[in-house]
Amino acid sequence: MTIPPSRWLPLFLEAMAAERGAAANTLAAYERDLTHVADWLADKGRDFATASRDDVESYLVDCDTLGLSRATRARRLSAIKQLYRFAFEEDLREDNPAVQISGPGRDKRLPKTLSVEEVDRLLTAAEAHGRTPADRARNACLMQVLYATGMRVTELVSLPVSSARGDPRMLLIRGKGGKERMVPLSPPAREALATWLAIRDAAEDEARSKGHAPSAFLFPSHGKAGHLTRHAFYILIKDFAVEAGVSPSKVTPHTLRHAFATHLLANGADLRAIQTLLGHADVATTEIYTHVLEERLRELVLDHHPLAKD
Repeated sequence: MTIPPSRWLPLFLEAMAAERGAAANTLAAYERDLTHVADWLADKGRDFATASRDDVESYLVDCDTLGLSRATRARRLSAIKQLYRFAFEEDLREDNPAVQISGPGRDKRLPKTLSVEEVDRLLTAAEAHGRTPADRARNACLMQVLYATGMRVTELVSLPVSSARGDPRMLLIRGKGGKERMVPLSPPAREALATWLAIRDAAEDEARSKGHAPSAFLFPSHGKAGHLTRHAFYILIKDFAVEAGVSPSKVTPHTLRHAFATHLLANGADLRAIQTLLGHADVATTEIYTHVLEERLRELVLDHHPLAKD
């Protein structure tokens, strides 16, 4: 039976989820990018089954004309290549029109990071932010655990409460593709975790007495996901930045992950150890932090060396 091109994208996403364990955010990104490609092809009277190499290259030229960044264009091409690899392997097409197309590459921008002093101010602001003691305890726990572990924001907000039981020295994290890793907790993070857990459990006991089902998450919420969302935490961390006197434009949950790695490296941590803690599949991804450190050292010299001044 011939599968119509309109079904290729849903089948591709199902395969990515089932065979590669792709995360929900990854699948959503593939769907957005490839839906854009499908719409563009439809305007040209084409679809995934009939598109040629020239069509794919014309699409990328159009993306450039629209002013899309190199990173976005590279991601779109990667999605197209993945889809056509799947189509070729599943005998949906006899050829792969994207296989020989080279991408624009990515902008080699170093990730933004924060100084130790800026992180300290953010942690202090988190402890004081919130209308109730419960809010303040949760905010302090979120920030302490994030900085202590360098985990991704999705990993943080979706942490199961079971992982926090028993005053753990290490947390078990389920990362991208369902891969698990262990990360250590600092004493301040353990203290903030214990404080929040006591308040959270008391609130859960009260809710249970009223007939509500207990939450499986460390940071529960009443939303559809059942836990604090990435977006809600993103807004929170911007508030912490304002109160800490740190520019909100340089503070995101991912900036704290960068700070975790950069500060470890600056204090002599092994690059392979940092790779393991961050959950990077390839140490080449982790190596960017050596460049971040070099850039910060260069700035220190230019700012403070007497011969660097006019």
